[in-house]
Amino acid sequence: MDNKTNIRNMAVIAHVGHGKSTLVDSLVAANSRGVAADGHVTDTREDEAQRGMSIKSTGISLLHVMDIESLQAYKGQRDGNRYLINLIDSPGHVEFSSEVTAALRVTDGALLVVDCIEGVCVQTETVLRQALGEGVKPILCLNKMDELFPGLQVGRVKPESPGEHAYNILRNVIENANHIMAANKDEQLGDVQFCPHNGTVVFSSGLHGWAFRLTDIAKKYASKFRMDESKFVKKLWGDHFYDRTTQKWTSERTGPGNCVRGFVYFCYNPLKRIFAACMSDDKAELWRLCGKLGVKLSDDDKKLPGVALVTCVMQAWLPASTALLEMIILHLPSPCEAQMHRVDKLYEGPLNDTYAQAMRNCDPEGPLMLYVSKMISPSQDGRFLAFGRVFSGRIANGMKVRIMGPSYVPGLKNDLCEKTVQKTFIWMGRNQYEVEDIPCGTTVSISGLEEYITKSGTLTNEGKVDAWPIRRMKFCVHPVIYVSVECKVLKDVPELVEGLKRLSISDPIVICSAVKSRSCTIAGAGELHLQICCHDLQGVFMDGTKIYISHPEIFLRETILGESGIRETKSPNGQNRLFMSAHRLDEKLVKAIEDGLLGPRTDLAARTKILAKSGWDEGLANKIWCFGPGSFGPNMVVDMCKGGSIPNQVKETLVECFQTASEEGALAEEIIRGICFEVHHVLLHDDQKYRHTKNQLIPMIKRAFHESQLRAKPRLLEPVFVVEIQAPESAMDIIIGLLNQYSSNILQRFEREGTQLITTRSYLHGGFLVGFAEAFRAATSGQVTPQCVFSHWGTMSSDPLKASSLTGQMVLDIRKAKKMKELSVALKELEL
Repeated sequence: MDNKTNIRNMAVIAHVGHGKSTLVDSLVAANSRGVAADGHVTDTREDEAQRGMSIKSTGISLLHVMDIESLQAYKGQRDGNRYLINLIDSPGHVEFSSEVTAALRVTDGALLVVDCIEGVCVQTETVLRQALGEGVKPILCLNKMDELFPGLQVGRVKPESPGEHAYNILRNVIENANHIMAANKDEQLGDVQFCPHNGTVVFSSGLHGWAFRLTDIAKKYASKFRMDESKFVKKLWGDHFYDRTTQKWTSERTGPGNCVRGFVYFCYNPLKRIFAACMSDDKAELWRLCGKLGVKLSDDDKKLPGVALVTCVMQAWLPASTALLEMIILHLPSPCEAQMHRVDKLYEGPLNDTYAQAMRNCDPEGPLMLYVSKMISPSQDGRFLAFGRVFSGRIANGMKVRIMGPSYVPGLKNDLCEKTVQKTFIWMGRNQYEVEDIPCGTTVSISGLEEYITKSGTLTNEGKVDAWPIRRMKFCVHPVIYVSVECKVLKDVPELVEGLKRLSISDPIVICSAVKSRSCTIAGAGELHLQICCHDLQGVFMDGTKIYISHPEIFLRETILGESGIRETKSPNGQNRLFMSAHRLDEKLVKAIEDGLLGPRTDLAARTKILAKSGWDEGLANKIWCFGPGSFGPNMVVDMCKGGSIPNQVKETLVECFQTASEEGALAEEIIRGICFEVHHVLLHDDQKYRHTKNQLIPMIKRAFHESQLRAKPRLLEPVFVVEIQAPESAMDIIIGLLNQYSSNILQRFEREGTQLITTRSYLHGGFLVGFAEAFRAATSGQVTPQCVFSHWGTMSSDPLKASSLTGQMVLDIRKAKKMKELSVALKELEL
């Protein structure tokens, strides 16, 4: 850990079912003498094994000794040939994308695993964009290569699969991935396009434990053909053909039989011959091939049949761990390299201060800068460790640290505390190993902070009061679906309160409301995410206590389409007046706030520049009082008062009321989005006793927010999802029928080249989300599971103030469920 040039922090990312956990097992098994043989070593929960999918991201550290010969071509800084690889296996299901974000924040590189048959799927795009957005360099693994060979196919590939056909399938995947890279290019990362002949692409079969890069194949053939490896490897990809008759390379195919593409001749065909000999039990041919390749098998191995023999031979010839670990070490950056450019994305303070410089230099002697990206419960007993990355300095047992939470704003005391670290650990899958201290450049687990860190935060040394926090993570999924949870027995309410607190700590995005009269709500990214959260709440954090869980419902948002004009509201005693207006924020500004580019921590120059792009006057940049909800939400309050200053008590009370109003909109107490409230004037009574009492100010301010919203053409927003479905042609009639039933029009439909799979993409309105995936599984006997990725918030067109409209009826139903006043009564009270 002290040798920071020989550290690689990396995450394994993929679409669900593309085989990343199986590949991780190959790495761990090679590194730990078969420890992963009894199942996925990164599956730390029982339900992960039962469902056959990862739910939480899991870290494990590997020590790999590189072959000196393989390191000769490496041009980066290094010290010896021993490398520490801090690996995080992340979930592939779209509803657990927040776990991917948490993993990418504390890593510098990412191994993108793609099923070469299914290709680049919707979640592949999502995780790749997440990696580039975090300044993380990706490398590519084309997995499930075994299915491209006759005898090992399982029905997803067309029966005729010659080498040229397989090459086109693989080329198509790489090109699609590179298109995404080009569209999300990060100048600081430089050229990170996937290029097979540069060694940044590995071809693998996680199931059978083998993998190769083109550079590995070039090493075996270059000397035989009297060519330099660097030249020979370029012949193995692209339009380079080997004429077996003339033994020369050409750029075009000169004959149908003897002129073969380089990749097919030197990579695909040798594997095909081995597989054919194993599957047909042609031992004489197999032993001849093994002799040529230098593969030695034991007497017991030689007796293995079919697929087992394939696995044995291929692992002996092209072990997956060797190819993958070498690619990780040679092509992913060390902390020293990565932090040079990542600091600009991570640190919110001045980029020339002491803390930024220490992070940029990965300085172990500098001030501590540590980011906690998630809280983990290794033993699922309700106790938590803070998991994060040390960017500078050193964290040690018994050290006192300053904790800046997600809502901390420099200069204020909110979300800030100083506490003592109990112990520091290395996360090793199902286990944690205690160490005295951990230097910068690596990941760490910390005990003793669970009472002070809810989901994430920044740690620095005690007394470093001028430090700024590391930027909040941007999640690509949102809590859009919720259930109501209620205790069956009143005496269990305290246990529910404690359980909700722990559930909120355990998941990066779950939102738990406060318990009111024994019930509460839990919000998640989808039905599966909610199922996992409710299972954890009841089974882990409440020790099996019986609770009632309602049917899932979709979260809505509230917004406005127009302007309210300046409205006057009075305090209950009629002695104080507030003049306020509301208008809709430009969508570019809303996105800037949601992306973390504009907020309370944004400096004045950057804030002015962002606002100017939406036509705001420069002088308004320093007149934004607050954002909300939660201090970072996509709504704001702006001071438009002319002359005189508003008393601090009024301003503080107004900010408090705004946070409540932004969480509980005037229509149906749903979160508001994209509204700017402007304070134009405040008139206070001269006599102190008439104005400086909260029971006079709060009703006036609350009424001002609600009236301004309701007079500006209020509307409801619903979540809109992109649905991706991959299925064989035989299931398309059922799929199209179901999509029509759910009013989901197909946006794209295309066939994966060389496969029997057809991909469809369509939009799905949030109201149809509940039960959508289950309907497809039931109709196709489990053959099809749609992936629903949050796309945007869509405006519902009808007027919610008209009871006869669709959204008007929705508002009435929501208000009734929440035991609110009837809308007509509320409007009458506001004189609307």
